[in-house]
Amino acid sequence: MRTIVVETSSKSYPVYLGIKLIPELVRFITDRGFSKIWLITDENVAALHLHSFLEEFKKSSVEMMTTIVPGGEKAKTFSVFEQCHTEALQAGVNRTSLVLALGGGAVGDLAGFVAATYMRGIPFIQVPTTLLAHDSAVGGKVAINHRLGKNMIGAFYQPESVFYDISYLKTLPSKEMRSGFAEAIKHALIQDVHFYHVLKEEINSIEALNEKNLEWIIHRGIEIKASIVKEDEKEKGIRAFLNFGHTLGHAIEANIGYGKITHGEAVLIGMIFALKLSEKFARLEFDIDEFIAWVQKLGYQTNIPSALNANDLLVTMKKDKKTTGELLNFVLLQSIGNPVLRPLSEEDVLRELNSMMYN
Repeated sequence: MRTIVVETSSKSYPVYLGIKLIPELVRFITDRGFSKIWLITDENVAALHLHSFLEEFKKSSVEMMTTIVPGGEKAKTFSVFEQCHTEALQAGVNRTSLVLALGGGAVGDLAGFVAATYMRGIPFIQVPTTLLAHDSAVGGKVAINHRLGKNMIGAFYQPESVFYDISYLKTLPSKEMRSGFAEAIKHALIQDVHFYHVLKEEINSIEALNEKNLEWIIHRGIEIKASIVKEDEKEKGIRAFLNFGHTLGHAIEANIGYGKITHGEAVLIGMIFALKLSEKFARLEFDIDEFIAWVQKLGYQTNIPSALNANDLLVTMKKDKKTTGELLNFVLLQSIGNPVLRPLSEEDVLRELNSMMYN
């Protein structure tokens, strides 16, 4: 078991990474004497893992309740958020209770925001079950979606800990592994040129990801994110660099319909767009064609979906939390590991969008 300590201005907490960690989680929880454990998971994770997960807790005397929500982005709605609060109030969850988020990024976002708002805040623990969640489970950004934008209703709320059991990743389909690996690529591009080259040389297919290389990929990704969050917990400065590829990525998700493209696949397209912008506006020297050939070999779509419209994407991007006035802020790269935040005009962004869509 590896341990990474995430330090922020509001809280420090451990991230435990390894194989078959749930018995350690049970010990961690029972040692702290919570009155009730409120498990929030989704229907897909419940079908695969809920029985064995609850069996581990039967060995302890802790009282548990379970809320099962829809899978994916369908969990991050106002109606599901309200349903969770209603069930908790009816079951007598209180400030000495603990929320356990068992699932991927969507469950973690929802459960974390529920924990942040229930009785003005109760503790929670992230138990990720996807590769994508190695990014979302760390750093304390929790949220639900609004029909006009992704993650627009949320908070900064750090967990008590994160228990990342790599065993859960065995059940993931290739599409979800691909989605999560996009965030590993992002971490490498924004901070670690060596990490990027190792990924590019060693991972030539999604099927090449296994327990051994996943452990160091996840470990390095979490280290990178933790180092950034330590300096800037609430995204007033360098934490914005973690949004590389996300401005367009979130707009693609919102416009095509949440769940119709995975988060990582949309962000990968957003990263290609940001790399093209970086060549023009940040003097990046980088072989984008070589990068595209690599990620296409991994099975990624690299073009903006043809069903989308550049003007609609621009309108959505203007609602992004990072936008200021008439300018759109983009995370660009001056070189691998050297990101910069650049304001771009609507005209520049629209021109480059059309160029990427129609060339």
